[in-house]
Amino acid sequence: MATLTIAAAQFAPTDDPEANLETVRLAAADASRRGADLLVTPEYTSYFTADLDDRFVAAAQPLDGPFVTGLQQIAAEVGIALVVGVAERLAEDSRFFRNTLVAVLADGSIAETYRKVHLYDAFGARESDRIEAGDPSQLPVFELAGVRVGLETCYDLRFPEVSRRLAAPETGAADVVVVPAEWVRGPGKEHHWRTLLTARAIENTVWVVGVGQTPPVGIGSSLVVDPAGVVVAAAGATPGMLVATVDTLVTEAVRRTNPSLALRRYGVAPR
Repeated sequence: MATLTIAAAQFAPTDDPEANLETVRLAAADASRRGADLLVTPEYTSYFTADLDDRFVAAAQPLDGPFVTGLQQIAAEVGIALVVGVAERLAEDSRFFRNTLVAVLADGSIAETYRKVHLYDAFGARESDRIEAGDPSQLPVFELAGVRVGLETCYDLRFPEVSRRLAAPETGAADVVVVPAEWVRGPGKEHHWRTLLTARAIENTVWVVGVGQTPPVGIGSSLVVDPAGVVVAAAGATPGMLVATVDTLVTEAVRRTNPSLALRRYGVAPR
């Protein structure tokens, strides 16, 4: 059995990548002081504006560019793992970029990347106008301190099969699913966010960590939910950090009582 202490830093990234990197640096130092092994930050941490336009494409960087290189330096200097949302550049002349999560280990190496599969073409938004969707066959899970960490991004949360593939023992076998997000404010949206995070935890008997951007665009409301659906840590709408420990002994106990993953009669495959 294993434990992993996770810090979730919620804030509103800006259109200045260097300033955003400094925000991550300060959050990493704070998380380390609080005993965290892993820091998770919101979707679009590297660059964000309310309008998904050509500025986003121009600001996107390759994964060997200064922003991700800076993340690697921070992880190595502070001694903490990171999961951070970045705008990833495609070809120089492309009209598109990728919405990517980068997982960096405490030694500065990249453990995993995940390109968002389900683009936010809903509630009046159209990510597909500027973002290239990731390969649905991705199975982004990495191990940290004996705990398997799965990755998904924001709108993916509305598709239960994403979390199921990450958590199912024959596929991802994740102990915890982290969900960096820019969950846009609107009627009922906070209720959707909390309900879906809790549902993904209960139906997969897995820990779930949702990390949101704060206003003016996002709702904040970062959340840590245990495999029984109990909220063990929660944040409001202001910038800040919450810290919680994922414990696989808790997972094991929940699964003895509710062996729903073992009792499944259906599988999930990408299409």
